[in-house]
Amino acid sequence: MTVTRIGVGGPAERYDVVVGTGVLSELPGLVGNAEKVCLIHPETLGELADRVAGTLRETGHNVFPMPVPDGEAAKTADVAAGLWSRLGRNNFTRSDVIVGLGGGAATDLAGFIAASWLRGVRAVLVPTTMLGMVDAAVGGKTGINTPEGKNLVGAFHPPAGVLCDLETLRTLPRADYIGGLAEVLKAGFIADPAICGLVEADPEGATSPDGPHTRELIERAIRVKADVVSGDLRESGRREILNYGHTLGHAIERAEQYTFRHGYAVSVGMVFVAELARLDGRIGEDLVRRHRMLLSSVGLPVSYDRAAWPDLLAAMSVDKKTRGDTLRFVVLDGLAEPVILSGPSPEQLGEAYRAVTAGA
Repeated sequence: MTVTRIGVGGPAERYDVVVGTGVLSELPGLVGNAEKVCLIHPETLGELADRVAGTLRETGHNVFPMPVPDGEAAKTADVAAGLWSRLGRNNFTRSDVIVGLGGGAATDLAGFIAASWLRGVRAVLVPTTMLGMVDAAVGGKTGINTPEGKNLVGAFHPPAGVLCDLETLRTLPRADYIGGLAEVLKAGFIADPAICGLVEADPEGATSPDGPHTRELIERAIRVKADVVSGDLRESGRREILNYGHTLGHAIERAEQYTFRHGYAVSVGMVFVAELARLDGRIGEDLVRRHRMLLSSVGLPVSYDRAAWPDLLAAMSVDKKTRGDTLRFVVLDGLAEPVILSGPSPEQLGEAYRAVTAGA
């Protein structure tokens, strides 16, 4: 299979997202002449981590595997502090490298460790999930969670490269694969309607690593993010559109104590902002229905608990997009026409959420 290279960033911070089968073979080249490699990975990926470590050792690198808890449980200050201690005990210097292997939580954490250790060392990210490939590992945003919210502590730290080996998707649990499709469809809603068309044409195929359009969907979603990020590396402008559905989504994740899949929460969040845009007179009912149809066709949720609204509203008040006391949401003026809606009324917010709870 051919390899696709998608460039991200400007001349000073440019790197490639490499997509294909067997691209893990490029890892030693990205690690370069670093003496030591910290390999951060979820505990459940021990076998794959062993293979990756073996490949790096064969090319002369001293590898320090550092397993972390699965999922969002890895993205805590305690876990980060433990990793910093291990780096210190093993005398990691600025010429050494952090490799993040795993899903979005693992690559978020690894990127943050790389950004914060000695004020910044090189990172290479190897996402093994759909969510990681199309979203978390691309763009240079790193972070950990706090009890007050998701990704409130972090840094911008572009990696040296991202390797998306499609072979790793074959062992991904179906529910996790489907969760990643929320970010794929998000890219379709905000920038690339062809993604929506591909999913509409074959929803079942979209849920399988062997689907006829799987690689195209992944590459299209990565290109959307790469294009947006390249023009706004530090989220000072257009990059905010990538948070479509995330304001309510992050609040749901917090309410569920991060046991609810990110993509599932974002799916509900996208239906919420579609309803909000309709109430604000920006889009019609047909586009709201299309949101519900596309998301539900691949097995993503489109509703949530009615009684949770007060807690979710409070959680949204500390979202990164909030300015002072003003809530801000990414909404659509039409398909692939994202804009910012600032300060919707309490009545609009409540009515939009009631629409999301229908059938919950």
